[in-house]
Amino acid sequence: MNTSDARRVLETALICAQQPLSLRDLGVLFDGELSPDTLKSLLADLQLEWTQRGVELVQVASGWRFQSRPELRPYLDRLHPEKPPRYTRATLETLAIIAYRQPVTRGDMEDIRGVTINSLLLKQLEDRGWVEVIGHRETVGRPALFATTRQFLDDLGLSSLDQLPPLDGTDVQESALDRLDFEALSAGSDAVAEEPMLADSQAAGLELVDASTGTPADAPPTPASLEDAPTLDSHEPAATPDRSA
Repeated sequence: MNTSDARRVLETALICAQQPLSLRDLGVLFDGELSPDTLKSLLADLQLEWTQRGVELVQVASGWRFQSRPELRPYLDRLHPEKPPRYTRATLETLAIIAYRQPVTRGDMEDIRGVTINSLLLKQLEDRGWVEVIGHRETVGRPALFATTRQFLDDLGLSSLDQLPPLDGTDVQESALDRLDFEALSAGSDAVAEEPMLADSQAAGLELVDASTGTPADAPPTPASLEDAPTLDSHEPAATPDRSA
C-alpha cells in the first residue's frame, strides 16, 4: 500500500470513529504492516492537510480524533442550544484540586478547601468519568486516592497531565478554576459517540451555580488555599491507567 492510500485509510477511519483511536487501533487497520513511527508520520501529514479547514486532527489522552476548531464553537453551539450541566462551585473546586494535586484523598481535599466534602460530590465526578480511585494510602483507614481519568483529559482536549496550565508563584491571584478550560469539557459522553466530528464544538461550557440558591454564580474567588496547600505524599500527577488494552 502506498503512502497516499494509507493516509486515506487513516483519514476515513478517524472521521468515522466514535471515539479517539490509539496508535495500536490504527495499526490494526493495516494488519501490523505499518510501524508506529510510520503511522505518526502519516498522522502528522494529515494534520497539515487539515490546517486550513474548520476541523482539525488532534491527539488526546485516548488517541487521535477529528474535532471542530475552538473558534468555531460559538457558531456550532447554535445548532444545539440546550443548556450545559450545572455544577456547583464546590464540585469544580474539588475537580481542580484533584487535577493539580493528584493523587489525593478526601481528607487532603478537605484540608485544602477548609470544608467537609460531601461524598455525593465525589460520586458525581466519578459517574461523569472525570475522576477515579487509583489506590489507597498506606495509613490509618487506608483512605482512597483519587486521580483524574483519560476521559477528563479527552474532554479538555489534552493528551497528558503535563499539558495542564501550570500553577506557580505568579498565579497567586488566579484560581485553579481559571487555569482550567472548563468550557472545553463536553456536556456529556454521548456527544462524542453521536457526533465525533463536532464532539468538542457542540460541548457547552460548564455553568457555575450557587449551591444554596441554584442560580448562576459570579466567577469564583481565588482559592488561595490551593497555593498554600499542605504538602501531600505526592505532588507528581498519577499515571492514568491504560484503557486501550
